[in-house]
Amino acid sequence: MRDFAAIDFETANNERSSVCSVGIVIVRNGEIVDSFYSLIQPVPNYYNYWRSQVHGLCHEDTDDAPVFPKVWALIEPLIEGLPLVAHNKPFDEGCLKAAFHFYQMDYPDYEFYDTLAASRRKFRHLPNHQLHTVAAECGYCLENHHHALADAEACAAIALEIL
Repeated sequence: MRDFAAIDFETANNERSSVCSVGIVIVRNGEIVDSFYSLIQPVPNYYNYWRSQVHGLCHEDTDDAPVFPKVWALIEPLIEGLPLVAHNKPFDEGCLKAAFHFYQMDYPDYEFYDTLAASRRKFRHLPNHQLHTVAAECGYCLENHHHALADAEACAAIALEIL
């Protein structure tokens, strides 16, 4: 796979619709050509202590952030015609569908690929298939784990290696 958009969401709480940040990395002809990051005002708009501990975001970070439809309007032209890739597709695709549903937006039925599932098939020897472990196996050093753009960059590196 040489053309795709790697995507990663962070959520504010246990609701998939509560996306509070998104990272996108655009790959064309096997090269990263663009990236996008934005904070998002989550819905429902509250932060779970444990989620904040993971990604470091809280109310103060997203109180003035745009809502999902405004952010997605900026993303849509970047990903047009590209399949999406995520590490743990059920989570990120679920977040995307939940946000579309909450805002009553028509979901375009994006084609999604999963680097987590692919890594389980390809790297059976790994002790786990967490993003940072698989990224390291692919020669990519993931810094700032759980920042949506950093995680999308790691996902893109993995996808280029194994998809």
